[in-house]
Amino acid sequence: MIARILRPRGNKGEVLAELFTDFPARLSSLSKVYLRSGPAGPQAVELKNFWVDRNHPENGIFHFAGSTSIDDAEKLRGCEILLPIADRVELPAGKYFVSDLIGCTVFEVSASRNALSSPAGAMESPPRALGTVRDVFFPGEGVAGTPLLQVETPAGELLVPLAEDFCRRIDIAKRRIDVTLPEGLSDLDAAG
Repeated sequence: MIARILRPRGNKGEVLAELFTDFPARLSSLSKVYLRSGPAGPQAVELKNFWVDRNHPENGIFHFAGSTSIDDAEKLRGCEILLPIADRVELPAGKYFVSDLIGCTVFEVSASRNALSSPAGAMESPPRALGTVRDVFFPGEGVAGTPLLQVETPAGELLVPLAEDFCRRIDIAKRRIDVTLPEGLSDLDAAG
């Protein structure tokens, strides 16, 4: 999902949408996207035009073929704008799509698990399944901070910083994230 339609914009059938992509400029070169409303499957639609709202860069304006009036645009309110997975941009190493993180199982591993210097006979506790990633929260615009993984655990919600100090290994293909938590974090987070 690259965007969600918020409302009509203008009187020629354009819509204003909240953007969920870090690469909005490339959308202007697309000729087709997919729209999904509710449980119905995505429907291909021709994209006539796209531009980023200059006053609100977190929003984009889409104009689809067949949408020529405010009434046409109103029917699109709430629709999700999708692209096939194969059309996603390639991310640099260490960067992930939110959609790839959601659904991953999170395991707590010991701090020395990835250390090459551990003695051959050292005892390590086995990884402990904590739960499943349900969402990723980002700091507000213009606010410094680390994204947080919202992990659903049997004891409740656990928020884990999406940072190398905590997330030791992310394997999207295996749908697995290994984390090392500071002592007491899982207890504090579940209690709060």
